[in-house]
Amino acid sequence: MANFYNDNKDLKFHLNHPLMHKLVSLKERNFNDKETYDFAPLDFEDAMDSYDRVLEVVGEISGDIISPNAESIDAEGPQVVDGHVLYARGTQENLDALIKAGLMGITLPRRFGGLNFSIVPYIMAADIVSRADAGFVNIWGLQDCAETLNEFATEEQKMRYLTRVVHGETMAMDLTEPDAGSDLQAVQLKAHYDDKKGVWILNGVKRFITNGDGDIALVLARSEEGTRDGRGLSMFVYDRRNGGVIVRRIEHKMGIIGSPTCELVFKNAPAELIGSRKMGLIKYVMALMNGARLGIAAQSVGISEAAYREALQYAKERKQFGKSIIEFPAVFEMLSVMKAKLDGSRTLLYETARFVDLYKTYEQISEGRKLEPTERHEMKESQRVADLFTPLVKGITSEYCNQNAYDAVQIHGGSGFMKDYPVERIYRDARITSIYEGTTQLQVVAAIRGVTTGGYLKQIRVYEKAELKPELERFRRILISLTQDYEEAVEKVVVSGDDEFIDLHARRMVEMAGYIIMSYLLVLDSNRDSSHLRSAQVFNKMAKGEVKARAEFIRASSVEDIGLYKY
Repeated sequence: MANFYNDNKDLKFHLNHPLMHKLVSLKERNFNDKETYDFAPLDFEDAMDSYDRVLEVVGEISGDIISPNAESIDAEGPQVVDGHVLYARGTQENLDALIKAGLMGITLPRRFGGLNFSIVPYIMAADIVSRADAGFVNIWGLQDCAETLNEFATEEQKMRYLTRVVHGETMAMDLTEPDAGSDLQAVQLKAHYDDKKGVWILNGVKRFITNGDGDIALVLARSEEGTRDGRGLSMFVYDRRNGGVIVRRIEHKMGIIGSPTCELVFKNAPAELIGSRKMGLIKYVMALMNGARLGIAAQSVGISEAAYREALQYAKERKQFGKSIIEFPAVFEMLSVMKAKLDGSRTLLYETARFVDLYKTYEQISEGRKLEPTERHEMKESQRVADLFTPLVKGITSEYCNQNAYDAVQIHGGSGFMKDYPVERIYRDARITSIYEGTTQLQVVAAIRGVTTGGYLKQIRVYEKAELKPELERFRRILISLTQDYEEAVEKVVVSGDDEFIDLHARRMVEMAGYIIMSYLLVLDSNRDSSHLRSAQVFNKMAKGEVKARAEFIRASSVEDIGLYKY
């Protein structure tokens, strides 16, 4: 069977990015753990060898177990039995295989039994698993909720809960409610402190909760009686062992069917406060959601990979009019654009992951010692770019994932509409990626500040100054021209001073920035390895057309146009 890591040279290419030496050295605190733990790496090469070996195991399990189980899981789905979730047979088999391989708690510190990996290989593992089954990654991948516990819980809470995650217990984040979806300030699940029992008690309903019957859940609840906004919300950890929560039903969904999306009823459920009261939405959910959005970006890239591979294989095998359909320009152009979107998505994903890795590692280091001025500056700059790139990568990769899944079905023709081929499931699974953990429209709301404050332009200028091989200079010239189009469009919109006009063009401006940034990243990838040149060329042509089209649209518009769109 295929190994989903070894058969994809792009993964190893991104794993071996030059910045990894610094990231790994910082994460390993100059490899001091080797004195305490037998399995800790001795040096950078040893750490990278560990990353490589673990990802090989992930690739093997994904190719041999998770992918073959995907169709049966999609047909069977989970069930509710006595108020709790019973996974599909294949789901449990997948989970058992990953737990047995020690692939829970990948990024957690070794003192809890984790592997202490940086975020990059964890996101890469999510990319691989998502290619095998996008629904299953929502169960295994929710282990990243443990990072929020690791960041904000007490040491005693960490020791109790994180050790359980490492040993295979699953997690969930219970945020949304029937009347509180994107607007989490409207959360009404009640939390009150029981003085006699010495615990917090939760009552209410949560809806659309991914893996809602997980062993350990982070729950957003209203702890301050009489409040109506986000300042009255706190974060709690709920342990399923303590009871008090039943699964009322599992939602009947279009896709990711193996992932149980639950409606939960909390009835006097005991829970523990995480961090400080009243900071649940303001601080902890923001950290939780940023991690989740990076995870959905990885899921989107994995789905794009699966869609592209299915389309490519079918196009080579399917014959019409005496030749394989891949020989027809209408088809080979579609495949080339799919690959460019896939490669553009992946390079933005790992660029974002590296920035997140860097600033979070510095934050962890700062808990043990005072950072040097240069370190503090680098931490702040990395966080600034990570905050800019997180909504961008979630928004763009999920949209590309949907587009690639659509094109994969189209290349299959009528066969793609049938359940006989995996693209039918892939198409359904893709649709949710641009909706959950914040719709594309909400990612634009988060990203527009990077446009109006010049944040994206500042990072574009960094890429613009990169040293390139002579044969790649032509891309720089094109991108400098597109950047000028972007600047002029942004200036026109922002100078208007009209918030509705800015909102009207927000997605156009964010996407312009995204096209330019991803083009630069693909050129920089080609600078390291010429095998990426083809995707850089295709994406550059696509970016040129898309940026100029959006620039012309904005150039031809005015504040008065708002009235055209109002109902």
